[in-house]
Amino acid sequence: MKRADRGLGARRRGLAFLVLACVLCMGAGAGAAALVKSPAQAAAESAPPPPDVLTARVEKRVISQAVIARGTVTTSRHIEVTPGPQSDKDIGRSVVTKIGTGAGHKAAVGQVLLEISGRPLFVLPGVVPAYRDLSQGKSGDDVAQLQRALRAAGHPTGADRAGVFGLGTEKAVGSFYRAIGYEAPTVEVPAPAEENPDPAGGKEPVKETPVSRTPVVPLSEVVFVDSFPARVDDVRVKVGDEPGPILLSLSWGALTVEGTVTPQEREMVRPGQTVHVYSELAGRRFEGKVASVGREAAQGEDGDQQSGGEKYTVKVAPSKPLPAELNGENVQLTIVAASSGDRVLAVPSSALSSGADGLISVTERVGAEERRIPVVVGASGDGFVQVTPQNGYRLAPGADVVVGTRR
Repeated sequence: MKRADRGLGARRRGLAFLVLACVLCMGAGAGAAALVKSPAQAAAESAPPPPDVLTARVEKRVISQAVIARGTVTTSRHIEVTPGPQSDKDIGRSVVTKIGTGAGHKAAVGQVLLEISGRPLFVLPGVVPAYRDLSQGKSGDDVAQLQRALRAAGHPTGADRAGVFGLGTEKAVGSFYRAIGYEAPTVEVPAPAEENPDPAGGKEPVKETPVSRTPVVPLSEVVFVDSFPARVDDVRVKVGDEPGPILLSLSWGALTVEGTVTPQEREMVRPGQTVHVYSELAGRRFEGKVASVGREAAQGEDGDQQSGGEKYTVKVAPSKPLPAELNGENVQLTIVAASSGDRVLAVPSSALSSGADGLISVTERVGAEERRIPVVVGASGDGFVQVTPQNGYRLAPGADVVVGTRR
């Protein structure tokens, strides 16, 4: 019996191995069948997916045609300061000995801008440019201006009449120079004549004309600007230089914007057009109008037609005063060259197509259905075009129009 049981167990194990082998063979056959594809099936699976239709919404909007340019915020008045003749005869050489300010800095009343051969060049309020040395005995509008400037700087001119350089103005000049750290320059003026006996014993007296020295304001030491604060645009000299034809430049007054456009853009720009001024640094927008367009073209910065080309200057008058901190900033200008005025029916320019019949149309898509709508185009700008449906067709805002396909 034991030998028979062992034989039965061996037969059962053999049967189990046989069943397992059959299962494995069937699985391998199914896997091989999955891996083997017909040429048609392989081509179908490798083909690109059907293209997606891209659509955009029809809108009601104001369409503007704009010129985008760059500009600089600047003041309305400018002056280039040139060196004047030195009044001190003891100065052997004219040389820059100190720089009191830098480009972009603000200049206050009485501030020393720089120093030439130890003498200051300062700025005072006034509209009349300095054209002569002012000292005791001088009179005129420029003297009256100096008196007002001295009083504005905190140095009263006493009882002197307006426009007459007297003792009060003389004291104010000396006080002002001491306040800025310099001695006032002086000039010789005649004093009242004195009578002395004739040293030879004669009866006729000998009249002598003694001289005295009085403070003077040399034209080489003062610059007048009519409003403050003034801005130093650039300084063109440094310590040790001999003064060149231009020492520095100043600007003052209300802030304006000056930009440049190409000759092609210039044809689209006219005085009175709206300008949107955008400050990237401040993140703020301001409105203005084109005040003028330069009539003469200027070369690019390096004079190279290929790199710079011709440029025209566009001056922009802000609708409201610009913040003082924008002075000198480079800003973006959007000049509205044309506008539809009111909101109009508009589609992206890519939605327009021209058929074999010569008609311009858009394709409206509703679900999977499409219909061609002939249109007449109007104003264009900002990537949109005004459209008016024709031949009784209707196109409503919010409808989808075909603008392309995506694969």
